Order: sequence, then structure tokens, then C-alpha cells
Amino acid sequence: MAQTSAPVKAGEPVTLNFQAADIEAVARTFASITGKNVVVDPRVKGTLTLVTDKPVSQAAALAQFVATLRLQGYTLVESGGLYKVVPEAEAKLQTSAVTVDSAQGPGLPAGNQIATQIFKLSHESANNLVPVLRPLISPNNTINANPGTNTLVITDYADNLRRLGRIIAAMDVANATDVEVIPLKHAIAADLAPLVLKLLGSSTAAAPAGQADTSFKTTLLAEPRSNALIVRASNGAQLALVHSLVAKLDQPDAGGSGGAAGNIHVVYLKNADATKLAATLRAAISNDTRSSTAPAATGGGTAGAAAAAASVASATGGQIQADAATNALIITAPEPQFRQLRAVIDKLDGRRAQVLVESLIAEVNMDRAAEFGVQWQGALGGAASTNVGLLGTNFSLGKTTPTIIDLATNAASGTAVPAGGLNLGVAHKTNGVYVLGFLANFLESSGSGNVLSTPNLLTLDNEEAKIVIGENVPFVTGSYTSNNTSGNSVNPFTTVERKDVGLTLKVRPQINENGTVKLVIYQETSAVKAGTEKDSNGPTTTKRTIESTVLVDDNNIVVLGGLLQDTYSGNQEKVPGLGDVPLFGHLFKSEARGRKKTNLMVFLRPVVVRDAQATDRLSMDRYDLMRAGLNDAQPKPSSVLNINDSPQLPVLPLAQPVLPPAPASGAKTQR
Repeated sequence: MAQTSAPVKAGEPVTLNFQAADIEAVARTFASITGKNVVVDPRVKGTLTLVTDKPVSQAAALAQFVATLRLQGYTLVESGGLYKVVPEAEAKLQTSAVTVDSAQGPGLPAGNQIATQIFKLSHESANNLVPVLRPLISPNNTINANPGTNTLVITDYADNLRRLGRIIAAMDVANATDVEVIPLKHAIAADLAPLVLKLLGSSTAAAPAGQADTSFKTTLLAEPRSNALIVRASNGAQLALVHSLVAKLDQPDAGGSGGAAGNIHVVYLKNADATKLAATLRAAISNDTRSSTAPAATGGGTAGAAAAAASVASATGGQIQADAATNALIITAPEPQFRQLRAVIDKLDGRRAQVLVESLIAEVNMDRAAEFGVQWQGALGGAASTNVGLLGTNFSLGKTTPTIIDLATNAASGTAVPAGGLNLGVAHKTNGVYVLGFLANFLESSGSGNVLSTPNLLTLDNEEAKIVIGENVPFVTGSYTSNNTSGNSVNPFTTVERKDVGLTLKVRPQINENGTVKLVIYQETSAVKAGTEKDSNGPTTTKRTIESTVLVDDNNIVVLGGLLQDTYSGNQEKVPGLGDVPLFGHLFKSEARGRKKTNLMVFLRPVVVRDAQATDRLSMDRYDLMRAGLNDAQPKPSSVLNINDSPQLPVLPLAQPVLPPAPASGAKTQR
């Protein structure tokens, strides 16, 4: 018990002398000393010994009491002015002391009390520090990391939190140097940056999602405009190594700045065409030189003459030449001008996007015709009559219906051919000969056609692509016959010209900056007209053509064309007056009607393919589709025929995906 017989006054020293005293009794004693209520958890059992040799302050006595509880697995927590004696494992759930401040934690309670502190990290990753700090925390307390805000939440005794704060402060330091710009005098920044990175052996892998990039690998970027290197090293040694390598590599050419060898450079292109790019650069240099040297040339003197000569040399294309065999540019220019040209070349020599143009061409035509006519002929008079009269109708309106007189004439020679459709006729015997006296013809015809094609084209941006699906048909252009008078032989010959007849599609896509695709389209559908294949002057062809320029978003569909032709024809031949009589008038007239309708529609969908992975996916998709179609077309097994298989496409091995390199920390990804 405490060595006092009266209530302890505030601030009065006390002497402690507890020998194997019950914890709950000791807690009540400290409640009277501190003047605060003390609650003991029912799970807290046992005794403790707490002795002081001389009077101590009340705060020191309370600290010794908490330290003794800690040794036995218990602790004292304060919540709302109430002290609780609880097991150590429960303290992290009942403590109310939470501080959010610096690593030293000035707002923490006494050393043997449990509290929660939030550490905000500025440089190091919170996930990286968790395995380092966990062994330093008592087993009953916790440490957690929040990657989103890069903070640590630790619950432990206050004295251990102060120790952990000093450890975190020592580890939470910047591991990388500041960003430095290294200007180059002779070398090209775009060429030197990848070389130095390879020599350093550094990686530019990005941090996992949801975590800050605290690895601070050495990053080196080229800045073409000022011909400089931008570097951020992981430490001072790496930065010194970068400076040393750049100083050794940034040297003038072997031929010297004024020598011929030092002014000749070879640039190998990766994507652009050397011949076209050389012409573009020569034109750009010519215009720039003329504008910059015009005032000097007009001033006269040696300087003006030299500037004019330089302008003429640039205009004649002497500075830039293309080597088509190696797809390279040979540039003769001093270092400053070459650096400018190289920056332009790097921008123009990028990988060009491709466009897959999926098209669907549908042509539907309908042709209907109907004919109806009645003809009759009759003789007036007998066989002995001097004059014989003829009375009847004779219509030739129908396309296939012969006249009644033609049929009667051909019947006499045995070559009579009736018309198509339903024919009703009556023949009258005159002088022992049957003569056709009545003919009625009914005919209705209809025809339709449906042409469907789905050609697909893959082409580079701003490059024309063409596909032709059809036949090469000969057309007669002339004939000649030569008579050989000596041998009486004839040598005839005919000249022909062959033309493509079928489907033709030409497309030139152009990808705009906002993602839309401009399409310059030429589409032609032609066919040989049925029945004219063997005409002496050559066959007759039908032709449908669409030529247009449209703008469509990537992966969207645009339609061209529509109703091309819708014609109606109606013809009638009749006997005046009699042909107008209702019902009875049909015996004295012939009528033909026809209607023809043609529709042509072209549906286009451009799909922009920007990288190799998209091209591979597209190619494999079409390859699998074709292979599946060939497998479905396999012939059925037969025991009679010994050929039971057709050619098939082989199975392609799975290609390993080529992942693009991750962008360096702080670098922007180019589109």
C-alpha cells in the first residue's frame, strides 16, 4: 500500500511500497493519488510489487505503475479522462491518442502508454518500409501502409513510436539527384541518349499501379530543340558517371569542324522513304536559306556573294542526297545545321499508322415487264370472187410477240415460231389451207439481281490502295483483211483491247489529328450485259461508279450511294374508237408495260491500326477466320473416291507478345 494515512494532496510526493499486492487494489490506490477514476478490466488478474526508496512525484509514480503493468502484459490507457487497465492486446482498440505530426511525435503521451501515430512520407514508399519496421513493433501492436497517400499508421507504446519516428526520418530521404540539363556541343542528343543509357545499364520500369515511383532509377532524355540531355540520377555517383560519359562522347568528328569528313553525315531511316524525305528537306532548306540570305545578297560585297552562292547550292539540292538501296540520307552540313535537320528527321521518321478499310458493296436490281394483245385477220369474199377483202389488226408492240401476218407467212414455209407466254389462236381453212385468223398473247416477266461484295484493304496513312475483282474481257477495236493476189489467199485479223470488268475499289485514307479519317473513294461496278457476249462489235457492259470524299470517325460506318435508277415504260397500240370501248376494246388493242429499278450502296468502315500489336491481332483474326472456313469446306469421306481432303492453312505458332517499354519516371508518353 502507499505510505500515507491521509488523502494525498495534489502535487505532493508519495512513497510506494506494494509487496505482491493485487492489481485491482493498486489501481484503486492510484485513483486516489491522481484524482481520476481507474477501471480494471475483468481479464486483468494477478499481483505486482512496486517499491520506491524515497518519495517521488505523482507523475513518476504513475509512470512506474504503467511500466510494471507492461512487464506483466497489461497496460494503462486513457480515454475521456478515464484510466483503463486492460490487456496489452486490447489496448490498440481502446486507445484514443492519435497524432499526425512529424516523425519525432511531440504530441505523444507518456512513454509506456499505447498511442497511434500517422507518419506522412515524402520520398520513400510506405510499402517498402513495412517489412523493415514490423520486427521493431511489439507482437500485440500493428503497422499498416496506405499506398494511396503514402502514409504509415502505427499503434505501439509511445517511447517505441518516438524511436520508430527517428528511424523513418533517417530513411525517408530523396534517393535521386535533382534534374540536370547537360548541353551538347558536337554530338546529337537523340543519338547519345540511348547509348549512355545502355552503358549505365539502368532500367526505366514504372512503379506498380497505386504506388508512388520511389525507385528513382537513372533517367536520361534527349531534348532535340536545344540539343541537350536531361538527366536525373539515382545518386551522386551515377550523376558523375553520366557527366564523364557525356564528356568523353561529346567530341568533334575525326575530320575536324572544317574538314569535309566532319561535315558529311549518314542518317539511316526507320520508316520514312529516303527519296521522298530528301526532296522535302531540300525544299525546306532552300526556302529557309533564301529568306535568311536575301538582305545580305542585296548588300553587295564578298559576304553577299558568299550568301548567294550558299543559297544557290542549297536550292540545287547539293546538301541532302538519298541512298535508296540502304534507305539512308547523306547530309553535307555543318554541325549546327545538321542538328536542326536531325531534329526534323526524327519527327518525320516516325512509324506511320495504317488504316484497314472494311467495305460492303451491295447492288440490287429488279426488272418487270407485262404484255397483252389481241390480233385477228379475216378474208372477205369467196374463192370465185374477183376481189377479195382483208380485215383485221396487226400490232408489233410486244418485245417477243410476232405479228399475226408474220406468223401466217412463216406458217406457209414451216418456220412459224409462236411468241413467249400464253398464246391463243384460231386458224380458218380457206381453199384447203389453214390460215391463222385470230391470235391472243399474254406475257409477264420479272427478273432481279443481287451483287454483294466485301473487299477489305489495309494501307498506310495517306497512301492509295486499290483492289480489282473481276474478269479481263476483250473488246474489238478493229479488223483488217489483206488479199494476196499471187496466192489468192486471205489473211484476216482482228485487233482487240482488254479491259477489266467487275469490281474496282480505290481508297486513300488520311488520319486527322482529332481521330477522324478522311477517305478519298473511287468505286466502280461493271458487268457484261447478258446476251451481248458474242456480238460482232464486242460485248455491251453496264457500269456503276461512285467517286467521293468523306469524313468519318475511326471504327464508324459511312454509307455511299442509294437509288440509282427507277424507270417505267408503257406503250399501247389500238384501233381508234374500238379500242376505247370498255371490256370489248381489249380485242382491238395491244399493250406493254415495264419497270426497272436499280439500287447500289457502298458501306465503309475505317479502322486505324497504330502499332505492331494491333496489326498482329488483326492478321491472326483474319487468318483464323480463313482457316475455319477451309476446315468447314472439307469433303465428306468416301470409300470410292481416294481423294478425301482439300488443302488447309497450317496452324501458326503462338507469337510471344512484344510489350512496349514502360515510359521513364516523369516522361510523357507520345501518342
